[in-house]
Parts: sequence; structure tokens; C-alpha cells
Amino acid sequence: MFHSSHETRRQHIPFLQENGKLIFQFLFTLLFIGLGWWFIRNEKAELGHVRDVLFRAEPRWIIAGIGVVLFYILVQGLMYKAAFSSVHTRIGLGDALLLFLRRNFISVFLPAGGVSSLAFYTKEIEKKGISKTQIYYASSIYGFVGILSVVIVAVPAFLYALTKGRVGGNEWLALLATFVLLAFIYWLYKALISKGKIYNWLISKFPKLEVYLDEFQSLQTHRIQIVYTILLSVLIELIGITHAYIAMLAFGFSPSILSAVMAYLVVVVFLIVSPFLRGLGAIEVSMTYILTQFGYSNVEAIAIMILFRFFEFWLPLFTGMLSFLLKIDKLLMRIIPSILLLFLGVVNIVSVLTPAISERLKILHEFFFSGVIFSSNLVVLVTGLLLLVTAVFMLKGLRSAWWLALFLSIVSVVGHLTKGIDYEEASVALLIIAILLFTRKEYYIRNNPKLRMIGIRTALFSTLAAFVYGIVGFYFLDKKQFSIEFSFIQSVKYTFQNFFLVGNSDLVPRSAFARDFLWTIKGSGFISIVFLLYTFIRPYVLKEETSEDEYAEARDLTEHYGKSQLDYFKTYFDKLIFRGSDGMSFIAYKVSGNFAVALEDPVAPDAGSMKQCIEEFRKYCFENGLKDIYYRVPSESLPVYKSLKKKAMFLGQEGVVDTFSFSLEGRSMKSVRNAISKVKELGYVAKIIQPPVLDGTIQKLKAVSNEWLQTTGREEIIFSQGMFSEIEIKYQTVIVVENKEEKIIAFLNIIPDFAPDEGTFDLLRKTKDAPNGVMDFILIELINYLKNKHIHFLNLGFAPLSGLTDPDSFPEKSIKFAYEKIRSFSHYKGMREYKEKFNPVWNDKYLVYSHDYDLIQAPVVLSNVIKP
Repeated sequence: MFHSSHETRRQHIPFLQENGKLIFQFLFTLLFIGLGWWFIRNEKAELGHVRDVLFRAEPRWIIAGIGVVLFYILVQGLMYKAAFSSVHTRIGLGDALLLFLRRNFISVFLPAGGVSSLAFYTKEIEKKGISKTQIYYASSIYGFVGILSVVIVAVPAFLYALTKGRVGGNEWLALLATFVLLAFIYWLYKALISKGKIYNWLISKFPKLEVYLDEFQSLQTHRIQIVYTILLSVLIELIGITHAYIAMLAFGFSPSILSAVMAYLVVVVFLIVSPFLRGLGAIEVSMTYILTQFGYSNVEAIAIMILFRFFEFWLPLFTGMLSFLLKIDKLLMRIIPSILLLFLGVVNIVSVLTPAISERLKILHEFFFSGVIFSSNLVVLVTGLLLLVTAVFMLKGLRSAWWLALFLSIVSVVGHLTKGIDYEEASVALLIIAILLFTRKEYYIRNNPKLRMIGIRTALFSTLAAFVYGIVGFYFLDKKQFSIEFSFIQSVKYTFQNFFLVGNSDLVPRSAFARDFLWTIKGSGFISIVFLLYTFIRPYVLKEETSEDEYAEARDLTEHYGKSQLDYFKTYFDKLIFRGSDGMSFIAYKVSGNFAVALEDPVAPDAGSMKQCIEEFRKYCFENGLKDIYYRVPSESLPVYKSLKKKAMFLGQEGVVDTFSFSLEGRSMKSVRNAISKVKELGYVAKIIQPPVLDGTIQKLKAVSNEWLQTTGREEIIFSQGMFSEIEIKYQTVIVVENKEEKIIAFLNIIPDFAPDEGTFDLLRKTKDAPNGVMDFILIELINYLKNKHIHFLNLGFAPLSGLTDPDSFPEKSIKFAYEKIRSFSHYKGMREYKEKFNPVWNDKYLVYSHDYDLIQAPVVLSNVIKP
């Protein structure tokens, strides 16, 4: 009996809940960018002078600073080498330099970038015989020492500054934050080493970590190399201070070592605690503020900050981007446009907030009215802000983000030319347009077209309403509110400025009503812009359920072409159905994150149809931003997947018993015979209940099931197995074990098995007072039942992780190690040993995937799909 149409379907997790972490990081990043934006607005008057100062920088000091940057990159490479040497492994200087440059580059786009980037770019080093655990350990030492060296430099600097009376509350807060972070990392390290509560909690949440942590504890460190790593890290801090000092010399300002040290230390703290974009915005504000506290004017402080950031941030970032050119890959095709869009956004904002060249403006006034030039400035400014946000979402591969980026880049070209003939900035935008066109195939994820149209209409309507409200409001406001008698043109101008959050220093509210009026316009603008962006970046929403007609068609195909024990679950209520174009094949799958997890092979009449269906499903997933993986694929199907350039990883084995040759005779079956005898002596009997099962019996089965779940502390799981369903079990054959009072103390339900001449079961559950051996008893009854039905084989189900004798990859070695050594995986070993009693033949099962990095998320993804 197939599944009922009345079964309650699993509700998908709401978008906000599913992406809460990303949204929080995005909002926190906007806070940092907003801080930078406030800074630029606040210092607008000085920025024109800063531009003049920047052009007066002495070339010899700029060249010296660039030379120090190259030395800085070299020392970073040496520090990586020393960190690896401290765990008794070696990498070449070239590999170390590439590791730093690439990790430094991607850290801009990763949450907690400085820390999370340490997990990337391990593959090339692994190929040289260094294990992932050693790589992570060395990287952890590199990261920890990087924070430790800040403290080593900061403490004497703060003590010296204290004697000079130059330490304020912000500096103390920065030092305290560094100490707290350092102490936390050390405490975490000790907790993991001692296998305390934190260790046990981590293992319970992420069992796969136990493989790495056990190996991590066995690793020995080389103390001299750790000291060498610390010395190199301290040298890196001194280089950063040198960059700040050179920036002062380059402009001819009075250099101060103390101010360079304090400004640098505050910058590093922001780098450490920044959640995204490496503190962009907050660093600029904080460094400028610290420098002004040491007596530099706003113009001088901003100029020093810009040149320092060029040395410390932008130049290493650009060098990291170039390092990817040594090997073009997919990551590069995503990251380069994003970083360039980020750069263009900064260029747009700075260009608007700095004075235009007067000669060019004179030429421009001959062709355009002043209003056109003013509007162009506003458009370029708003475009710059939107580019900063779009740059982040380009990494997700959204097709709409690519179109938005292309549109904003084109607008930037036109805007720069019409606001001041700024052909330099327009050339940057043109270059980015060319790169976007070159990388267009990397942006394929669709967004929801209905939501997009709703967003556009809503944004346009709210914009129109806000403009009417603002224009009418300004025009009819009493003069006392702003001390201005607004003309119609002024009303339009001030509404436009406040709607796009630009504001105007000439517009000063004189009452609470006037302030509230401005905030309503600004609030409307902010909400409209954010909602419009959301509709563009919201990924395409796949269908959340399968229709009854689709289920019916899939069941019909299964009846004709099914050949697996798992085919029954391919039309279970939790699955989505993908139909092949030939009309004779389908794939059953679930979506978790950006993965579409297919259950085993497609149902198909032959290998050719199966291959075609897999390829069509891959394209479908590709277009929707999903990665396709296949769970519990049999070994005989692997040639089809490998012909499509997919990879396979061993998962475990499935046990199949020959019912015709099965016998309770022999020494190996003594324990089973004893168990059966004991159960019978206690007066228990087995009964076979044919469908339809009576409602009263179903309630008894449900009570057994609930008690079993409660006693074992388990929850229902699905995907490759079923859950207790009154509607399903009513139409299935059930074997029960009863006591003398006809109380059911154990049961199993027989489900359809589409493998030739094979039978199987789904649930096998008992009460807590059931006697030992009742499971053996009921399985022997099942074997006898199938034998009497002339069914040759019994599928005992899957034994995860077991049966791997000769692992040939790190993931497979991890599986073997976990299965044999780690306590939390011991129940898998017990499952295998129990099924071995029935002398089954074991068949290998695999996880099929496309890229090795898919395996990083596979455990979490598979854990999610088995939840009902």
C-alpha cells in the first residue's frame, strides 16, 4: 500500500529563521558601513582638502611604504611556515605565501573573516601529505599567535602612553577586548584538551569533530618554532606601526611613534572583532579619531588613515586577488567581481563627497543645467551605497544580483561623466562592466519573479507616496518649522535628498514636528530601498510540496520500474518529485540549505534513462542555486554517476539474508536459538496481522512505538525510512509479539520492497519491559513468513559506516576511524554486530557528490533531511 494523500506534510522553515545568522551579519555589517558613511558626511567639508593633501604625498615615501608591504607579505609567509613547523610539518615558502594571500583576500567576504578564513585552501597542502588536522592545528597556532602578538606590543605601548597621559577610555576598551578574546581562546583550548563539558557538548553537536580533536590531542608541538612564530608575528605588528609612521612622513606631518602605535592597535582590535568586510567603515572612523586625539587635524588624520589603509588593506587585498590568477577557479570568478563592485561603491561615494575639478565643471555647464549636475551627484552617491550591498550578495551567485550590479555600473559610468566629467571613475566602472560580462555564466541562481514584481510595485508605490507626501508637506509647511519659505523646486529637492538618506546641512528643523517630518521621509526611503533590495536578493523559492497527481504518477512509475528496497520511501510524504523529460523516470529529493539530497538512484526503466534524468536534475539544481547529492547509491550504479564526472564516498553496507538457505542450526546461531527459547518459555507468541489492521490494534501499536521512542530517547526520522503513521500501518502486514494477556510488547511492519524477490520491514519497536531476545524472535518470524511466501531474500536495512576495509581517501579514513575508535559512533558498530547474527550478504552503499567541498556540509545537510 502506498502512502495516503492525507498525510501531513512537513512545513519548510521560514526564510528569516533559516537565514537568521546571515541577516544578523548583514545588519551588523550595515552598521559598520553606516558608521563610515556618517564619518564621511560629518567630514565632508574637510574631504576636499584631503584630496589636495593626498596629491602632495612624497613619492619616495609611497615607494618605501609599498616596499614595506612586500616585506610584510614575505614575513606573513614565513610566519605560516613557522606555524607549520611548530606541529612538525613543512610547507614551502611559495605555498605559505599563497596561503596567506588567498586567505587574507577571502577573509573580507567571510563572517568573522580573520578566523573563518583559516579553514580554507587546505587542498594543495593536503596533496603534499599533510593531514587536515595538522593544517588546522598549524592555522590555529597562526591565528592565536596573531592575537597574542597584539597584546605583547600593546602592553608596553599602553604603559608608556599612560606615563604621558595619552590613554583614553577607547584605548583601554580596545586593550581589554583583546585580553578577553585571548583568554577565551586559551580557555577553549584547555577545555578541549581536557575533554571537559565543552568538548562533550561540541561532540554531541558535531560528532565529526571527534575525529579531528582526537588526532589534534595526539599532535606534538615544537616549542622553539612556536617562539619563532611569535617573534615573526611581533615583527608583523611592528611593520603595521611602520606603515602608519610612513603615512605621516609621506605628507610631511610631524611623525609620532606613540600615535602610530596607538592608532594601529585600535585598528587591529577592530579587525579581530569585525563580523564582516574586515571592519570596513568602523576602522576608518576609529583610526581618524585616535589620530585627532594626538593633535592631528581632521584633514591630516584622514589623509594618514587613507594611506595607511592603502598599505595595510587594499594593496595586500589586490595582491591576493592576483594570486588567484595562478589558477583560475570558480571561487575567483565569484570573488573578483564582488571585490571590484565594493571598490566601485567606495569610489562613487568618495567621488561625490570630494570637490569636482573646476575646469571640467565649466565645460559641463555649457551642456547641462545645474540641476542635472546636482541630480547626477545624488544618483552616483545612492548607486555607491547600493553597490556596497550588492557586492556581498554577488557571492551567492544570484542572477538578479548580477543584473543589478550591471545596471548600477552602467549608471555609475553615466553619472560620473555628467556630474563632473570624471572619466577616471567612469573608466573603473567600464572595466567592471567588462568583467561582469565575462563572468556572467557564474551567476545563475534565480529569484522569485512574483516576489520581485511585488517588490518593484510596492517600492514604486511607496516612493511615489513618500514623494507626494514630502513635496506637499514642504510646500505648505509654516516657515517657522525650518525658517524657509519652500518653493516647489526646493520641496522636490529636499524630499529627494531625505528619501535617499542624503540630507542637507541647510535644512535645520526648528521644532519637534519638523524633526518628525524629516524622519518619516527618511524612514519611508530606508524601508522602500531595503524592501526593493530584499526582493532582488531573495533566492528563487522552489516548490514546497508535491501535488497528489505527481505522487500518483511517481507511484505508477515505481510499480513498473522500481527495483530497490528504498523505492517505497521515494513517494513518501516528505519528498519532492523531479520528473525526467522522458516521462518514465523521476528523482525523489529533499532540499536542505543549498543542497538537493536525492534518495538513492532515480526510478527509471534502464541505465540510459537514469543517466538522462540525473543530468537533467543537475541542470535543474544548477539553475536554482542547488547542489545535487545522492544518498545510499548502490555500487552497481556508480559507473553511471562516474560517467557524469561525479564522485563517490563509502557510507556503509546493507545486509540481505537468503531466507531459503537460512537455518538456526550450528554454533553461530546458538545465541539466537537461546533467545527464541527464552521468549517462548515466558509465554510470548508471535502473530501475523493482515491488513486492514483494526483501529484498536493500531492504538496498541502506537503505544508501543511511543514507549520505545521515550525509552530510547530517540525521535522519529524519515527520508530513507518511515515514521509511525496510523494511516500507513493500517494497510500493511504487521507481525506482533504478545504476552498471555494479549498485550503487544513488540512489532514490525512489512512494507513494499521493489527489489526482485525481496522483502523488508520498516519499524521494529518494543516496550521497555519486553524480554531480552524479543527482537531475534520477531525477525525469525519474519524470515519464516517470507520463506512461506516464497520470497527469497530479506533486506535487514542499512548499517552506517560499517564494512570499510581499505579506505583510500581522508573522508573514508575518517569514517573508519570514527566507526572503530569513537564512542559516540559505537551504536553503529552494535547495529552491524546484531545484524551479523543472521549471516547476511553485505552490499556497499555510497554518497555521490560533485565536489570535495560538498562533503564539508554533507553531515549537517543529511541530518536536516531526516527530520520529519
